[in-house]
Amino acid sequence: MSEPVPSESAGMLPVTPPVTEPQPPELPDRIFLVSYPKIVFMYPTMLTSLICSIVMLVRGEAPVNRAQFRDSGAQPAVMLASVDVGKAGTDGSAPSAPAVAAPAAGDSVVQHWCARIFLAVLALNLVVLSFEFPRTTSLTWFFALSTAAIGIWFLFTTYEGLAPAVVRSLLAVKPLANAAFYMIFTAILLLLFVAVLVSRRVDYWEVRGNELLHHHGLLSNLERFSAPNLRIDKEITDLFEYLLLRSGRLIIHCSNERRAIVLENVLNIDHKERQITRLLGALQVRVRPEKE
Repeated sequence: MSEPVPSESAGMLPVTPPVTEPQPPELPDRIFLVSYPKIVFMYPTMLTSLICSIVMLVRGEAPVNRAQFRDSGAQPAVMLASVDVGKAGTDGSAPSAPAVAAPAAGDSVVQHWCARIFLAVLALNLVVLSFEFPRTTSLTWFFALSTAAIGIWFLFTTYEGLAPAVVRSLLAVKPLANAAFYMIFTAILLLLFVAVLVSRRVDYWEVRGNELLHHHGLLSNLERFSAPNLRIDKEITDLFEYLLLRSGRLIIHCSNERRAIVLENVLNIDHKERQITRLLGALQVRVRPEKE
């Protein structure tokens, strides 16, 4: 007689697959470090200029050299309409000039607000480029601005007519620019960004497991530095630049060099620093099989 085949109901447990631990991500064999100029932080202004140019093209150009007449019947001091002498009235009086349509109020408001937003973003961008805002200084500025905001709010609540007067004074300034201005400004910044990217292709650093390479020049000049005992310091010199492009300063200390290598404005500096630390701290062990 054949023996019965054991089943799960007879007490046999199912075979569970082995649990595999997640493998750490592979380390790259080389890491590229690029130092960028501060012009790359102007991209918010370029994007704002591009958006303003699109809005101006959609809503129409700004009114230029248009006479605005009121319906009061008063004779304007300067008339920008041509008079046809052949069609003069029989009584010898000149015919009235054709009325010039005034621009829509909504379009004018949009044009003014585009210019105000563009100038505000440009001013803030220039402040970021002009000054350094470390973490401690940024915290001091935050408390100072908060104190100033509370003081202004208290002043406006005390004098009820002050806030409308200030708002009217600010809105009385009506900057204006057409779509061509915004498009030219965007094109200038875009060309500068392309030139920076091309220049960085011939000037960059390369970190490997046992050496540090500096590629520079049109003919790819190369400098080699010893990577063992390499020490790296990371500094966040400007909080706003770090928020814009995660950039910072990277200081590389080589064992056989007196002076440190300083790389300014390295983008995504946290990720680069972690990669370099893992690459230089990893031990590569090779096992060769014995020859028979």
